[in-house]
Amino acid sequence: MRWVLAAPMILLAAWAQPAVDKPAADPSALENSGKPMAPKFQCTEEDIQSLGLGCTEDEPCPLYLEISAVEPVGNQIFAAGNIHSGASTLYSVLLASSDGGKSWREPFQRIRGASLDRILFSGFENGWITGQIVNPLARDPFLLITSDGGKNWRRQPIFSESRAGSIQQIWFDSRTTGSLIFDGGQSSEGLRYELYESATGGDNWMVREASETPLRLKRMPAAPENSDWRLHADAASKSNRVEKRQGGAWRPVASFAVAIGSCKPPPVKEPEPPPETEPQTATAPPAPTGTLSLPALRGEPPKRTKKK
Repeated sequence: MRWVLAAPMILLAAWAQPAVDKPAADPSALENSGKPMAPKFQCTEEDIQSLGLGCTEDEPCPLYLEISAVEPVGNQIFAAGNIHSGASTLYSVLLASSDGGKSWREPFQRIRGASLDRILFSGFENGWITGQIVNPLARDPFLLITSDGGKNWRRQPIFSESRAGSIQQIWFDSRTTGSLIFDGGQSSEGLRYELYESATGGDNWMVREASETPLRLKRMPAAPENSDWRLHADAASKSNRVEKRQGGAWRPVASFAVAIGSCKPPPVKEPEPPPETEPQTATAPPAPTGTLSLPALRGEPPKRTKKK
């Protein structure tokens, strides 16, 4: 009897388990079918106004995807760049694949008016991506930092105050120690180039040297570690291809379309007219119904007298 009762109890316990909701589909996900992929993008009225775009309904602005860097980390691939028009950079873009390039997602939100330039990792967990605001000029450099192999990223500014310029070189010897060269640009006040070092994984930076002539990182390797990977502009497909060297030949892993659409003001919704109402017409008061009763007279009626 114990074994006979046990089965219904197990079935009941399984039936009582709460249903697990399936994760929602990632709207930024891209599937690699062999053709150039294009991240989805839709301009907003705020984008057009804040970035000073001259896009109209009749003359929309063509949009392009620029991939500036690619970096393999274990079984993952990261690609970074920006979405731009012919005159302005609109948003930064970070793409990641965990299945060898078969599918791609965006692990960090796009930053308006910014571009991402370089990707580097120390080991499989700690990584950094350089970026800066570039609209209208290069300023406010920052890092995207991960400590879990690229699953999650956080944005860390280099300076506490706004400064014009960009990161020219960067290198990390370990997950905590790194250095970078900052270029303040031709209009910088004082010495243009500055050398900074960090002992906190990029959270804080201390200036070590400043010069009017270009500086270089002494500990930075002369050649990239992942020389078997490259970005290649393919004119035939009008795409940027991520390629890997295999057997002495470069083979495509994924490709991203250069032209990804256009930017124009979103359609304006006209207000709906109020619902029509039937006009009110004056109506005559209802006719009285039933019989009309007069009030009874009080007292006796007057007596009639005969004339003689």
